[in-house]
Amino acid sequence: MTQGGSDRKFKVCLVSLWLARGGAERSCAMLSQMLTSHGHDVHIVVLNDAVEYPYEGTLFNLGKLKISNDTLRKRLKRFRLLRKYIRNQKFDVIIDHRPKNHYFREVFYRRYIYKGIPRIYVVHSSNKAEYNTSKPDKFAQINNGNIATVAVSDYIKNEILVPQGVVNAVTIHNAFNPDWKNNDADLPALLRDKSYLLSYGRLDDSVKDFSFLIHAFDASQIWKQGHYLVIMGSGPDEKKLKALANSVAASHTILFVPFISEPFAVIRAARFVTLTSRYEGFPMVLVESLSIGTPVVSLDIVSGPSEMIKHRENGLLVSERSIPLFAESLREMSENDPLYNQCKQQAEASVAHFSMAEISKKWNNLLQDGLS
Repeated sequence: MTQGGSDRKFKVCLVSLWLARGGAERSCAMLSQMLTSHGHDVHIVVLNDAVEYPYEGTLFNLGKLKISNDTLRKRLKRFRLLRKYIRNQKFDVIIDHRPKNHYFREVFYRRYIYKGIPRIYVVHSSNKAEYNTSKPDKFAQINNGNIATVAVSDYIKNEILVPQGVVNAVTIHNAFNPDWKNNDADLPALLRDKSYLLSYGRLDDSVKDFSFLIHAFDASQIWKQGHYLVIMGSGPDEKKLKALANSVAASHTILFVPFISEPFAVIRAARFVTLTSRYEGFPMVLVESLSIGTPVVSLDIVSGPSEMIKHRENGLLVSERSIPLFAESLREMSENDPLYNQCKQQAEASVAHFSMAEISKKWNNLLQDGLS
C-alpha cells in the first residue's frame, strides 16, 4: 500500500464491539492496517474480549474486565475507564464501528465518552435499527455533528442516511486483502476431493436465511451429480439448521464446518459461494470470494450485492427470494461450464477497486480533509 508521504499523521482511535465473528469487525481490523500503512498512530478499543482477526496498532481490550456476574456498577466503571483512556491519549479522531441501536446510549457516548473529540461513525448494515437507533431523525443530528458518517455501500448512503437528513454521508466500501488469495492453510479433511458450493457467516437464520439456501439446494437436484453444500460458521441456530438439513432428501450432501477466522482456503476450493441474507451492508462474503477468484450466486438484496456482482460476468444475481429461481441459478453455475469459467476468469479483476490499497486512500483522504 502507498505510504502517506507528506500527509499529516493523526492519532486515531477505532472503536468496535470486538475483532471477531463478522464482516463488519473484519473490516475494522483491516482499517487499522490501512491507516497504519499511511503512518497514522492507530489504537483499537474493543468492548468485548474477542480478538481473532489480524490488526495493527495498540489494542485496549475493555472486554477483559468483564465477568460473568456483570452489574451496572461494573459497566459504569468500564465506561469511566474508557473515557479516561480516550482523554489521556488525546486522540485526533474517533472512528466508531459499533452498532447503534439505542438512542440514549448514543447521546451518552457523544456527551461523555467522546466529548470534545472529532468523530466518524461507520454504518455497516442496511437494517436501520442496527445503526440509526429507534429515533433516526434525532440520531441524524448526532451524525451531523461528526466529521463524516461513512456508509459501506451506496445504498446505505443514498437510500437510508441522506433521506434521514444525514448531510455528511459518504460511501467508503469495505476492502479486501490481496494476500488472501495466497493463504496456504490446509483444507479441512472433510472437504478434500469434493465439489462443493459454500455459504458462510454467523448461523443466525433470521439474518442469513440459511434455511432458504438448504431448501433451494435440495430443490436444485445438483447433489445427485455429486455436488455438496458446505455451510461454514457458528451461531445460535446451528442445531436448528442441522435438523433442517437432516430432514431433506439432500441431507447426505450437506456439510457443516465450524467458524474459521481465515476461511480463504475453503473459499478458494469452492466451485462458487452463495449469499441468501435478508439484509446486509456491504457483504464481506462476496468481496472475499471474488477477490480470491471464486464466482458467486447471490440474492439481489438491497445494499451490497449489486455493487459487486455483474450478472453473468462474475456471478449470478437472483432477482427475488424464490426457491425455484435460486435453485435454477445453483444448477446453472454448477452445470454451465462456459458461464462458470467466464465468471471465474473475471472474478478477481471485477473487485480490484475494492483492494486495501485503493480503499486506504479514501480513508486517508477523509482524514486529511476532515481534520485539516
